[in-house]
Amino acid sequence: MAKGKTSTVFFCQNCGYESAKWMGQCPGCKEWNSFVEETVNKSPYGTMNPAQGAARGAGQSQPCILSGIQARSEDRISTGIGELDRVLGGGIVRGSLTLVGGDPGIGKSTLLLQVCRSLSEGDQNILYISGEESPAQIKMRADRIGQFTDRMLLLCETNLDVIAEVIRTRKPQTVVIDSIQTMYCESVSAAPGSVSQVREATGVLLQLAKGLGVSVFIVGHVTKEGTVAGPRVLEHMVDAVLYFEGDRYASYRILRGVKNRFGSTNEIGVFEMREQGLTEVRNASEYMLSGRPEDASGSVVACTMEGTRPLLVEIQALVCHSNFGIPRRQTTGTDFNRVNLLMAVLEKRSGVQLAACDAYVNITGGMKIQEPAVDLGIVLAVLSSFKNRALPPKLAAFGEVGLSGEVRAVSQARQRVAEAEKLGFQTCIVPQVCAEDCRKNSGIEIVGVRSVQELIERVF
Repeated sequence: MAKGKTSTVFFCQNCGYESAKWMGQCPGCKEWNSFVEETVNKSPYGTMNPAQGAARGAGQSQPCILSGIQARSEDRISTGIGELDRVLGGGIVRGSLTLVGGDPGIGKSTLLLQVCRSLSEGDQNILYISGEESPAQIKMRADRIGQFTDRMLLLCETNLDVIAEVIRTRKPQTVVIDSIQTMYCESVSAAPGSVSQVREATGVLLQLAKGLGVSVFIVGHVTKEGTVAGPRVLEHMVDAVLYFEGDRYASYRILRGVKNRFGSTNEIGVFEMREQGLTEVRNASEYMLSGRPEDASGSVVACTMEGTRPLLVEIQALVCHSNFGIPRRQTTGTDFNRVNLLMAVLEKRSGVQLAACDAYVNITGGMKIQEPAVDLGIVLAVLSSFKNRALPPKLAAFGEVGLSGEVRAVSQARQRVAEAEKLGFQTCIVPQVCAEDCRKNSGIEIVGVRSVQELIERVF
């Protein structure tokens, strides 16, 4: 029998780019000093072991007619957690591979354990595989969440060959891998967590998910930049990528979908961490606005859209004269360059002298918003702090601001106004082109503005 050849290659730890020699900068992602040396055992074609041959034979497929395929709604399985179902696009798709990432201690394992509990109560066979914790540690967390049925199986193992055999034997409907960085394949001569091991392990799990129709959840560690550790190809191989955001020392958590082959990537789920685990936050707008100061300058409520959900957030700004030659600008939760652009528009189009002022803009609640519809809220917050005049507490605003100082239309304006009305707001400042549509079936005052200058004249 021909023996496999062992060779040494270099992998980029950031994107997985492969090279025969070491390079200072990766040609793929332009990252410096990211190449690591790994030994790869390449087996010649046709010399795979019997287990691999059986796996390939079992997963062999035949071409079929596209028009004859029926997409049934029952192919989705509800997790029992409404916020997670929203992010997934309606539930778990059979045979899907989902990656869940987030900072350490943010609640990834807790959320997936709650999903396992809910699915096991619905007569689903669940297999939870942990490579980081002992059975006693997982049992301690499970006792805080609640009682589990006998359909919930636990396996503490890191050898992926053993795990694959257990999945084929037990045939569970849902499998959780915690975490992918601890798994290893014996056929790959590299340390667990390396680029080769993570890529090979994900490939094996992908074959199992598609071949057996098993829904697989993978927990992934993140780097200091907030991305999943390992090769970038990992995110391309899976069907959905979910990120947990928020301060680990605060009670709120935000689950955001950044990739989803079966649904929208703009949806978010809001959770609150409690002693019994993660609890859904039904009214996210009310939760985000809790503790809002009254009669304080530099504070305004803006309405943004996260997928199909309108969300009210508080925007705070602090503008003061700088004691140094170069003013300082700082933002939290929004784009730094966008805030600088809006302040330049105020100075050029409205004559507001902000060049010698420090400016600090913050989106409260730990939200990260990139939508241009919050431009009008940022402008109002900056003007309120600069003039030291508090805005009415029942005032909300949304709209995009252009470089000419015009206020442009945004999508789904009526849904934004309806969300503000539901929470008791009395006035909503909107772009003039959206004003007539927003006044239909609305019980609050709609103020339409065409430009930043008109906004200043009507509000201040």
